[in-house]
Amino acid sequence: MKALYSIALAAALAAGQAHAACSYPTEPPAIPDGSTATLDQMVAAQKAVREYDQKINAYTACLKLEHETTLANSPDLTDQQKKEMERMQVQKHNAAVEADEALAARFNEQLKTFKAKNARK
Repeated sequence: MKALYSIALAAALAAGQAHAACSYPTEPPAIPDGSTATLDQMVAAQKAVREYDQKINAYTACLKLEHETTLANSPDLTDQQKKEMERMQVQKHNAAVEADEALAARFNEQLKTFKAKNARK
């Protein structure tokens, strides 16, 4: 029975993946060191962080839509299969949000350093 469940789940996920339009965004290049960065470098980094945030928001919205579409197009899924798909969707969503927040935190730390260095001048 477990083998049948695994095969059915794999088939359902493969069907969803075949139409997957959700591609995980690439994180921007390294955040500049606030103690040595120029204003232009910090502005460019801020723009890259904002763009990444927008891409993460689009990615998580895509995940939700993809999940809902798969459920709507797969009426034969069991409750257990639906729960597993939901768990996977939530896990991907949370990982993306955590990566976005971590990048923002790294940028904010360097921005704080940059502002402190330039306040003394």
